[in-house]
Amino acid sequence: MTLNFDPRAKAATLYHGEFRPMFIGGKWVAAQSGQEMQALNPATGELLATVPRGGAADVEAAVAAARIAFQGPWSGFSPYERQCVLLRIADLFEKNWEELCVSDTLDMGLPITRTLANRRRVIGMLRFYAGMATALHGESIDNSIPGEIVTFTRREPVGVVGAIIPWNAPTAASIWKIAPALATGCTIVLKPSEDASLTPLLIARLMQEAGVPDGVVNVVTGTGAEAGARLAEHPDVNKIVFTGSTLTGQAIARAGVANLKRVSLELGGKSPLIVCRDADIDKAVPIAAMAVFVHSGQVCIAGSRLFVAREIHDEFVRRLADFAGRLRIGHGIEAETEIGPLINARQAGKVEGYIKAGSEEGAELVAGGSRLTGDLYDGGNFIAPTVFGAVSDTMTIAREEIFGPVISAMPFDTLDEAVARANTTPYGLAAGIFTTHLGTAHKLARRVKAGSVWVNMYHAIDPAVPFGGMKMSGYGREGGIEHLHEYLETKSVWIQTD
Repeated sequence: MTLNFDPRAKAATLYHGEFRPMFIGGKWVAAQSGQEMQALNPATGELLATVPRGGAADVEAAVAAARIAFQGPWSGFSPYERQCVLLRIADLFEKNWEELCVSDTLDMGLPITRTLANRRRVIGMLRFYAGMATALHGESIDNSIPGEIVTFTRREPVGVVGAIIPWNAPTAASIWKIAPALATGCTIVLKPSEDASLTPLLIARLMQEAGVPDGVVNVVTGTGAEAGARLAEHPDVNKIVFTGSTLTGQAIARAGVANLKRVSLELGGKSPLIVCRDADIDKAVPIAAMAVFVHSGQVCIAGSRLFVAREIHDEFVRRLADFAGRLRIGHGIEAETEIGPLINARQAGKVEGYIKAGSEEGAELVAGGSRLTGDLYDGGNFIAPTVFGAVSDTMTIAREEIFGPVISAMPFDTLDEAVARANTTPYGLAAGIFTTHLGTAHKLARRVKAGSVWVNMYHAIDPAVPFGGMKMSGYGREGGIEHLHEYLETKSVWIQTD
């Protein structure tokens, strides 16, 4: 990608270790406790800014502001007026896109070329749901009760939404929650990850600039254990949407039971890639590699279990290792960087533990496997893209979500075997298939248990297409009309007319 601006120059204007307040009820505020958290650059370890360490009291204030807005001025906005608000937000995102992307890169490490490439996914989501705001409708139903009785349904906003988002895609994850909430007339309290809170605060500024009424969008920064937990259990929150780990998702689901709030969960994955013997290897190798190595493997849909037909397995793994070795690893703010750092030292240490386990359990390390050190990498959290061969299904690296740049390659002999092994996992978020045979593509796509299946491609996301998981990868969908239904209640109305 050719850049028409200097990311380093833009980065120099953004953060200088200052305090960035959070956004509640249209006001920029510190935590009521006075506590703060540091936002660090994962590529260098340098301080970017400090943000409030919001807690239960701040969540109370944000939920109260959201409730007042929901019952007050926001409820009076017509679908057309909500559409106009979303379109103004989209225009501001267009205008400020470079700043948002540089902020994401600084705060969580994804290379700038990757953050910039999310333009269609993010701004497209805003414009898609702006269009849907005026298309919401109920339906007239012919009932079978004697007499003149008219029945119809209404689609009404669920109310106050609590949204808890991960650190690996702050801009995209924020908008995937905010856009449908605004389109349907809900209000929202957004709790970003403590590891990447800065860009959601920039987004709050754009919401304010776009004329979103006070209290409609609130951003509370803080830890999951403090702010996130209180938001999940809050009795005046009508719906929780969460993207993150399966373990945390289970805790959020339990917390929502007290007031039976609606819950949508997009959770972890251990996604399989099936490379059939007729696959186009030239095309499949780079796609399979970047299905994991993009964002250093820190994506829930990472295709980390690679099943390759035995006839082509050795060649495929060799070429995959060669590809991994050529990837440019460095600071995300550099335009030539293809692979950036892991989010923090804790995550890097966890990934190193998985790599060690793979070797100790008998897998063959064919690429990477080490933490990178030296001038360029000092202070950061960099691990070389790693490929293991001779992996068995029972090995730790084949069973558990690593959230790092690690591929486990395994041969298979028949398609039935590949499908059975692909489905032998508690997860069901995504899957990839590589074949030149259309019939095989349809057959495998039907049989693999995953919420999204990509054939001869990977990572494709579109605002109009539902995305979500099966099994322990969660429930509910984001994207498409199904996403809107997650934010709406259906009310049946009966009118006796005779």
